[in-house]
Amino acid sequence: MNKTLSILALTGSLVLGGLVGYDIHQRSEALTTAAPAPAESATTGAPARQGQMVQTLAQPYDSARARTESEANTVQVVRERRDGLVYISVTERDSSSAQAQLRQRLQQQLPFGFGDGGGQEQTGTGSGFFVTSGGDIITNNHVVEGASEITVRLHGSKKTYTARVVARAPDFDLALIRAEGVPSSEIRALPLGDSDQLDVGLKAIAMGAPFGLDFSVSEGIISSLERQVPVGTKGVNQNVIQTDAAINPGNSGGPLLNSAGQVIGVNTQILTGGIGQSAGVGFAIPVNTVKKLLPELQAGKGTVIQTPSLGVGIGDVASLSADERKQAKLPDQGVLIGRVYEGSPAAAAGLKGSRTVTDESTGERTTLPGDVITAVDGQPITGVEELPQQIISRRIGETVTLTVIRDGQPRDVKVTLKAFDLAAAAQREDAQGQ
Repeated sequence: MNKTLSILALTGSLVLGGLVGYDIHQRSEALTTAAPAPAESATTGAPARQGQMVQTLAQPYDSARARTESEANTVQVVRERRDGLVYISVTERDSSSAQAQLRQRLQQQLPFGFGDGGGQEQTGTGSGFFVTSGGDIITNNHVVEGASEITVRLHGSKKTYTARVVARAPDFDLALIRAEGVPSSEIRALPLGDSDQLDVGLKAIAMGAPFGLDFSVSEGIISSLERQVPVGTKGVNQNVIQTDAAINPGNSGGPLLNSAGQVIGVNTQILTGGIGQSAGVGFAIPVNTVKKLLPELQAGKGTVIQTPSLGVGIGDVASLSADERKQAKLPDQGVLIGRVYEGSPAAAAGLKGSRTVTDESTGERTTLPGDVITAVDGQPITGVEELPQQIISRRIGETVTLTVIRDGQPRDVKVTLKAFDLAAAAQREDAQGQ
């Protein structure tokens, strides 16, 4: 491998030399054509021969003057914010637990360097950052989910501190942890920006420990603010910041900063070509999501912040043909309820799913469509992905008004939201149906 690299490096040097020589030759010809009089060397006064390299910098190299304004800004931001970065190491001793299995599924989807799974004890690394002067640390939920032991290190130090989970928000892939015994003088809380005020093209600086490499910085721009990707354990599509700043396994939970040194996002995912490494498309959870959840996380006392669920199985009514929709008196757009689970908020509100009826005289079985949800609190729902987005953004105990079409007629149905384990309900009812 070393020999191959050396050959490649030599080949690259030859190609570069050829290109440079061509460029100098062409410039000399152009100068000769434009100015027939012999040019004199700036240092010797002698005529400059065609293709000859001449000195162009009369003064010694000045690194301060050579830096661009953007480079100087990046250096300043990194120097001022690096001490707010935290390196996280986790240990998971029981890989058979429900939390561990969930974590392993998350690891297959999200960029986080974890053990090979060959033994009972697995270890992994991630990133985080101080968010308050009291020592609260924000990271990704998938970094600490199911971990039996968490330790952290600060930038520039090899001393480790034991940390505990204060609270987790799995459906937003966020967690708040707190390290024990960190001197207050060592805590450097990073300022939080406003992700609603971003523009595509602005600078983005990612800090973290990719592949376990302490304190790595990458820079790019905000590539898109219109991206939605599945986030968290429910996999609900949520708004994220897309950036081309390199994000790799181990960057998870680290800060994405703007040119003012403010946190604008929490690095969480990458889009790859199947190789598990950065391909220039990374995603960060907007910092305004962190700010919204932070008070609840701080008061969590080790709990999991739950999000509400309707407790229904759904499909896109637009997937049916026009004839099928017309025959069943269904609208052209909306979310078709295929199943309402027992004990769910939807069941308590009287929503109806698709059902099969049998004609007693002929024995013929006919499937009747369920309710079609067309709006939540008056806001139209046109596709199947919009309904979970609307519900996950609400609070448990909140009442929402769903506009539904039943038997061709619109009606409003009030639903009081609560936490509901949809996966467990589906497993239970499927088992009962067997």
